[in-house]
Amino acid sequence: MKTVVLGTAAGGGVPQWNCACHPCAEVRAGRLSPRTQEGLAVSGNGVDWWLVNTSPDIRAQLVTTPVLAPGPGPRDTPVRGVLFTDSELDHTLGLLTLRGAQNMRVYAPATTLHALAPTRETLTAYSEWTWRQVEPEQTFTVTGGLEVTAFPISGKRPRYVKQSCVDGHWVVAYRFFDPRTGGILLYAPCLAAWPAGLDDLVAEADVVLLDGTFYSPAEMGAATGRTAGQAAMGHLPMTHTLPELRRHPGVRRIYTHLNNTNPVLDPTSAEYAKLVEAGVEVVPDGTLIEV
Repeated sequence: MKTVVLGTAAGGGVPQWNCACHPCAEVRAGRLSPRTQEGLAVSGNGVDWWLVNTSPDIRAQLVTTPVLAPGPGPRDTPVRGVLFTDSELDHTLGLLTLRGAQNMRVYAPATTLHALAPTRETLTAYSEWTWRQVEPEQTFTVTGGLEVTAFPISGKRPRYVKQSCVDGHWVVAYRFFDPRTGGILLYAPCLAAWPAGLDDLVAEADVVLLDGTFYSPAEMGAATGRTAGQAAMGHLPMTHTLPELRRHPGVRRIYTHLNNTNPVLDPTSAEYAKLVEAGVEVVPDGTLIEV
């Protein structure tokens, strides 16, 4: 199994267009590298690639990732479809960029399919796509041979969804299993709490990419002067998840979905040093992982 970490930042990327916090200022000064909004590309055979979430940065991510380059035909693409962990805007807006693709397959929880109804209606004017509902803990196979299982981990709905007639969890983690190698990758970029059963999923994995939006509960207020809103964003800070990850030293553990205010973006920070001491990584955009 091959995985390209297309983006590692939370909504807005780093630097965020309207923010002058320390990490954003350091990127603008050229002392830190910019980061695009979170997403993955996964493949079981190196030919059929599946996107996991499609941020507004998806075009830039696709054109700078050689394995996702089109060809050999003028409109051939190795991208076979998309899997959504949730329906947040920073995970779904890029879907419209893919509107010219033919025969795209999209997998998502029922709640996400419902929230994306207007987008789905728009896309029908451009291409014939297949939309498939992901059922909790029911494994399915995608082209390329990977076996995929979704695990509900949060009930946080996007801010733009005021109400929904669809029941179910709003956020899932995906477990990717390669039957040829036995490799397992777990992807959970949104984590509101540490749910029952997550320890078992982490323990069996070779690689875990986990929500690293904030370092601490007070981070947003300290960096921006905003004292409200972080708790409602539904992201468990690293100060809560790092002790959990320490229990799994044999697993490669990587934080993703990093908010622009997160001090671990600066490798000279004390917070980054704590990650290094724990053996947990923050990787740059474009990182290739093989399992």
